[in-house]
Amino acid sequence: MSDRIEIKAALTVSDAGEITGTAWPFGTPDRVGDVIEKGAFTGPATLPMLFAHDQGQVIGVWEEISETDSGLTVKGRLLVDDVERAREVRAMVKAGAVSGLSIGFVTKDAKRHAKGRTINALELHEISIVAVPAHPGAQITSVKSVSSEKDSPLENQDDQTPANAPEIDLKAFNAVLSRLDKLEAKGQRLGAPAIVQGVEDRKAFVSFLQSGQIDQKALTVAADAPAYVLAPEETSGEFIRNLVEFSPIRAIADVRSTGSHTILLPKRTGITNAVWVGETATRTASEPTFVQMQIEVKEIATHVDLSLRMLEDSGNVEAEVRLALAEDFGAKEALSFVKGSTAVEPTGFMTAAGIAETNNGHATVLSAEALISLMYAMPATYRSRGAWVMNGSTLAAIRKLKDGNGNFLWQPSYQAGQPETILGCAVVEAIDMPDIAAAATPIIFGDFKAGYRIYDRVSLDVLPDLLTQRTTGLARFHARRRVGAGVVRTDVFRKLKMSA
Repeated sequence: MSDRIEIKAALTVSDAGEITGTAWPFGTPDRVGDVIEKGAFTGPATLPMLFAHDQGQVIGVWEEISETDSGLTVKGRLLVDDVERAREVRAMVKAGAVSGLSIGFVTKDAKRHAKGRTINALELHEISIVAVPAHPGAQITSVKSVSSEKDSPLENQDDQTPANAPEIDLKAFNAVLSRLDKLEAKGQRLGAPAIVQGVEDRKAFVSFLQSGQIDQKALTVAADAPAYVLAPEETSGEFIRNLVEFSPIRAIADVRSTGSHTILLPKRTGITNAVWVGETATRTASEPTFVQMQIEVKEIATHVDLSLRMLEDSGNVEAEVRLALAEDFGAKEALSFVKGSTAVEPTGFMTAAGIAETNNGHATVLSAEALISLMYAMPATYRSRGAWVMNGSTLAAIRKLKDGNGNFLWQPSYQAGQPETILGCAVVEAIDMPDIAAAATPIIFGDFKAGYRIYDRVSLDVLPDLLTQRTTGLARFHARRRVGAGVVRTDVFRKLKMSA
C-alpha cells in the first residue's frame, strides 16, 4: 500500500477544554465510499490535536483513543490556558462553526470495491478538529470543563505546552508533520470526495489539465458527468475556502451535502389545538397540517483559457485554474444567496416571500429605535442565535448610532475569532445587500442556521479542452459546480424596511 497520509473525518467543547467525540463511526461509508473496519486502527496511545490538519496549529492533545462497537472514540484537551489558537477553536466549536473530527493516517491494507475501499489496517498519526468531516458521523459529542489551574512550568520553558501535558514522541511527530507539508485539508469539500490527496495526486491532476489523460488510480471521475474529473482535495478544498471569502453566508447558514437533484422538505404549517376540560367533559380532536417544500440543485458553469506555453512551463497550473474559478463562482454564488430570484439560480433570502418587515420610520436615515424594535419582534429562541446581515455602507452608518442611553449599538470585537456585534448579536457584511434608500430593505436579522439551507451536490468538476482553441495558442478548461439553496423558515427572519 502507499505510504501517503490520508485524511478522514468527525465533535463538542467547554469553556475550559475537555473534549470527546467519535473520530470514525464503524459500519457506514464516508463521502467517497470508504469503510474502516473495527480493529484496523494502530498507533500511539496519545496523539497531537491539530486544527484542519495544519502542522503549525497544534491546539491540544488526545489522551484516550479506543475502539468501541460504534466507532473510534477519543477524549482529549484543548490547551486553552496556553495556546491562543486553542481558545479560538473552542469559540468556533461553541458557536457551531466547526463540529467535526478528521483523522490523518497511512493505509496499510485495503480492498477496493465498486464504491470505494474497505480498509483493514492503518496507522493513525493525528486527529484534527475540522469544519466538515469526510465522514458525516464523525462529530464532537461533548465538551466538559476541566481545571484551568496550572502546574509548575516544564524545564524546556515552552510557553505553548502546558505543564501537565503528556509526553509526545517529537521525532515521530515531526516525521508526520513533514509528510503533511503544504497540505491544508480544511474539510470544506461538500458533495464530493473528501479524501486529501498527496503530491502524487496533485501531479496527476496537473498532468490531466495539460494532456487530458485521466490517471484512474489517482483521480476520481464525476459520477454524474463521466467526462469530468473531480479535483484533488487540496485543489478543491482551496476552492471552497475562497468561496467562503466571497460568500460569507456560508459561514452562518446550514450547509449540507446531497446526492440528489431535488430535496423535499416536509414542513408543518399548523399545530394541534388542545383545550382545558372538566373531569367528564368531551375531548375535541385536532391534528397538525403539513406541506412539502423543495429545494432544487442548480448548476453554475464557466470556462477559463490559459496559454499553451503556461501549461508547458508552469508547475502550478492547477492553482491558476483554481483561483480564476473561485473568483467567478464565488461572486456569483454570493449574489444568488442574497438576491437569487430566477429559475436557474438558488433562491436568495432577500427575495423569499413571507419574511416580516419592521418599518424604519425614515426614508434615508437609520433609526436606532427601529433596530431595537426589529430585534425584539423576533421570538426569543431565534433572537439569541440571530445575526445581522448588511453591506459595508450600511454598517458604516450603524456604527454612528446610539441607543437612548448614549451607548453605541455597534460593538467592536476585542477577542480573536469573535465577530463584531450589534445589540449583542453578530454582524456579517455581505456586499450584495441593498444600500440605504427609500423603500429599500438594507438590513436583515435572523437565525440563518435554522432558516437558510444550502445543499452542495458537486464541488468542482474540471474538463480540459486542448483542441478547439489550439489555433490561438490557448487551452480551455471547462468547470461546473452544482448547489441549491433556499429559505426553509421565514419566521426566523425579519427585514428593516426604509420608508418610501
